[in-house]
Amino acid sequence: MWIADQWKDYEVIDTSEGEKLERWGDYILVRPDPQVIWGTPKADKRWERPNGHYHRSSRGGGEWEFWNLPQEWRIRYRELTFHLKPFSFKHTGLFPEQAVNWDWVSSIIKEARRPVKVLNLFAYTGGATLAAAQAGASVTHVDASRGMVTWAKENALASGLEQAPIRWLVDDCVKFVEREIRRGNTYDGIIMDPPSYGRGPKGEIWKIEDSLFSFLELTSKLLARDALFFLINSYTTGLQPAVLTYMLHTVLSPRFGGHVTASEIGLPVSQNGLILPCGASGRWTR
Repeated sequence: MWIADQWKDYEVIDTSEGEKLERWGDYILVRPDPQVIWGTPKADKRWERPNGHYHRSSRGGGEWEFWNLPQEWRIRYRELTFHLKPFSFKHTGLFPEQAVNWDWVSSIIKEARRPVKVLNLFAYTGGATLAAAQAGASVTHVDASRGMVTWAKENALASGLEQAPIRWLVDDCVKFVEREIRRGNTYDGIIMDPPSYGRGPKGEIWKIEDSLFSFLELTSKLLARDALFFLINSYTTGLQPAVLTYMLHTVLSPRFGGHVTASEIGLPVSQNGLILPCGASGRWTR
């Protein structure tokens, strides 16, 4: 498992009965987690007095309850700064487990010692975008949500990367890739974090089980001949590391060679030393 264990401003303190107790900077949140199917004694007193608690409803969805939690605050990871705010369906605007992939991407870019162009698809609030830019790459950031792209720009400003060569685009990722192929553009590294289900800005429907493999084939046409990496993240049940390995190997290896690896990603739990699984990632490198 690839573990995001270099955080100072974030921590999974404990897990029990379908929930995780987390520290986000100076604030404590309790949020549901479908992986936590065990029940252990909640010895840490912070379970009883968090700053925010997301209560899941039996009818689907849920709602937040707050105690002395600001509308927005910041945390840092290495040189990067992120704005956080609790919003719909338990999220805060950041997936801390992805830091293990940010570090991987950053190391490849730095070791290349040449100009590197990166494409980040379904780019959300820009964690991978900022990590790649901080490492020296020029980045094209694409997401269908204008609000998420605005949030990512705010994170770039907070991280001192407002002048970095980042192209911010609100667009349907599939249609953007198709246009880039027609333009003849290529990239040295591609990152994608596709949702299980989503809609583009004009109502385009995305279902990962129907669309991912064909989209991977399509997007692979944007890789430069001397491309460095390809990264796929998945939070979808059924897309296990072996599935990601097979897809990347099938699409990329015949054309580019290289190496494919995949694994679960996770976060350490302070209370008991366990690792909380948080999805899977597949990686191709030259």
